[in-house]
Amino acid sequence: METRKSNSNYSDEMVDIIINTYESAPTRETVEELAAEFDRPVRGIIAKLSQNGVYQKQERSVTKAGAPVVRKAELVEQIQAALKVEFIALNKASKADLETLLSAVSN
Repeated sequence: METRKSNSNYSDEMVDIIINTYESAPTRETVEELAAEFDRPVRGIIAKLSQNGVYQKQERSVTKAGAPVVRKAELVEQIQAALKVEFIALNKASKADLETLLSAVSN
């Protein structure tokens, strides 16, 4: 049997419900629904799920401004492909500088 971690703020029954509900639908919406159901903060539900090893961090697909997320590693790969040169330490440049460089070499 799996050991569940609970404390005075969460009964064993609450922890079981939270974990089972989240495991059946591991989304941010599920976390928010659980927080509302148990009158707990969203971060508290996430912490409880993390303590029990079941929380899965949700990756963002767009930035806060609505633009697609582009990782620095992807920018470095595009720059290297455009210039047909491999740069050892280019990934240490700032993302803004990499975007500027990619724009310059892509034109």
